[in-house]
Amino acid sequence: MLNIRKSKIRAAQCTDYGDNVEVLSVQDDIVATPRIEDKAPAGFQNVMLIRVLAVALAPGDIRVMSGKTREFQGPPSFPYVPGGDVCGVVVEVPEDDKNGRKCRFRVGDKIAARFANKPMGMLGEYALVNTDVCDCVPEGTSAEGAAALVSSGTVAVLIADRIQEGDRVLIFGAGGGVGSHLCQMVRLQGASYVAGVGRDPQRLMEEPLGCDFAIDYTKTNPFLVKEWRDNPFDVIVDLSGGAWPELVNHRSSQSIVKSTSKKGRYLTTTPDKPTFELHSVWAMMKTFLFPALWRVLYTRCGMSRFSLPKYSYVLALPSTTDIVTRTLTLSSENKLVPSIDAQGPFPFTTDGVRDAFRLQASRHAKGKVVITVAKE
Repeated sequence: MLNIRKSKIRAAQCTDYGDNVEVLSVQDDIVATPRIEDKAPAGFQNVMLIRVLAVALAPGDIRVMSGKTREFQGPPSFPYVPGGDVCGVVVEVPEDDKNGRKCRFRVGDKIAARFANKPMGMLGEYALVNTDVCDCVPEGTSAEGAAALVSSGTVAVLIADRIQEGDRVLIFGAGGGVGSHLCQMVRLQGASYVAGVGRDPQRLMEEPLGCDFAIDYTKTNPFLVKEWRDNPFDVIVDLSGGAWPELVNHRSSQSIVKSTSKKGRYLTTTPDKPTFELHSVWAMMKTFLFPALWRVLYTRCGMSRFSLPKYSYVLALPSTTDIVTRTLTLSSENKLVPSIDAQGPFPFTTDGVRDAFRLQASRHAKGKVVITVAKE
């Protein structure tokens, strides 16, 4: 068993619900050093202990802090340690997992793990990770890059699986964490034309994102671009929320995307309003299930299949390591480049963590928001 002399570690803590980042602070010797013999966090089947190197933030981190989904995402109590997607070095492994198998990781392995169940517990010097949703980081990939990839690269890889060779693809939210990786992945899948909608169109057209064309939605209405109406897209991917109602509003005119009858598709990872509040199962169903189910039905079975694309909600990541392995392998082959906002990586200080959360909450990050916890 590993003997970590420190009984308490440096960690970030959130002391209350709120949209104000002032509830966050980083303090020394504030949290008990986690141990693999401790009770595993909810949703963790098999755990190991890592020394944390970097943590990537995601929308879920902001939701948990806000308390707007506390009945489903917690936290169970205050204070809590935020952060869910992580890269670190293994310092202790269990003798056997819960199925009696030897742990496939070894002390000293550099690993990346995405959050399981709830995005909490990673912004500290040490953390327990779920071995079922992580893998070793290939040589040459930085800790910050690995955290970004396991956080948003995995989602981009799954969405890109739905792209067919020759597709013309339009991505709303192309400059964000998932979007910056998806721009690369759809091209890898064989898309013939990739367009992006975001706040910085020049960045979207530069490598490694490499969009063929991009617009700033604050200056140009994407649903009225003549070139796109004359030659509609095969696929729209909405990562920012709100594109579907606008698409419906423009259905009577020449659309920028093909209809279901012409094999047009609409993929989204978010409800129409990307920020939401859920305190009951009924509220969750009204936000996620009912609108999506109705759209799935009427774009496949009704007359709308001749004027609107086939609607699909892309939500869940598998609870296995496969997607993490695929994503990290693509990076090792130089086919997928980690995209990190140029304002970071942020330092592991109170000001640094607050700045990182503030940028994530703004929804205008250019790539992933990453915090460096320790040097490799």
